[in-house]
Amino acid sequence: MTAFFVTGTDTGVGKTRVSCALLHALRREHARVIGMKPVAAGTQWIDGQWANEDVLALRAASNIHVPALYDNPYLLNQASSPHIAARSEGVDIDIEHIAACFHALQQQADAVVVEGAGGFIVPLCEATGHSGQSATSADLAVLLRLPVILVVGVRLGCLNHALLTQEAILARGLTLAGWVANRIDPSMLGAEANVETLRQRLQAPLLADWGWAPGVESADLDIRLPLSR
Repeated sequence: MTAFFVTGTDTGVGKTRVSCALLHALRREHARVIGMKPVAAGTQWIDGQWANEDVLALRAASNIHVPALYDNPYLLNQASSPHIAARSEGVDIDIEHIAACFHALQQQADAVVVEGAGGFIVPLCEATGHSGQSATSADLAVLLRLPVILVVGVRLGCLNHALLTQEAILARGLTLAGWVANRIDPSMLGAEANVETLRQRLQAPLLADWGWAPGVESADLDIRLPLSR
């Protein structure tokens, strides 16, 4: 069974776009492919219900469908850091429960793409929950033991963010399977030099280098699948 954990250098850098592109690429090799967003913070009223746009995009890119409690165990209304939204809504996020949902998906799919929340070490829950322990997105990645794909939002400051995130991934004994350069600032000076610097310093293959093209559908974005599947 193939699976990846998608993280980013920050929030808003294109993790969902990359996750959906990966799902479409995996569909060319596997019959049953599904995306998972363990914790989604921020909802809108869509088609008569509160929903998260990232979750809907992942479901649209998947070719099998499961009950919402498996592919999105925690849906929070407030668009903020998950631990803050969970606290304000009285929700206890339990990464062991997330892991159980992931393993249930493994039984139904040939490939799973798990999209993390925010950046790699964003807090998911505080020690006040029923588990009595705090946890971050990094802790979830360690628990799932999946190869990680890093989405780099190419903008001012991305070098430091990307290299620190790589250190955090490798320090936890995880595999950095690949990275994507997503050029989210069309006016950035020296964008090419920044991407070249990351080519030299990130210890993983570049899976895609996307220019500024917000109107392109994820199914039409070119991305290579990592070798460590």
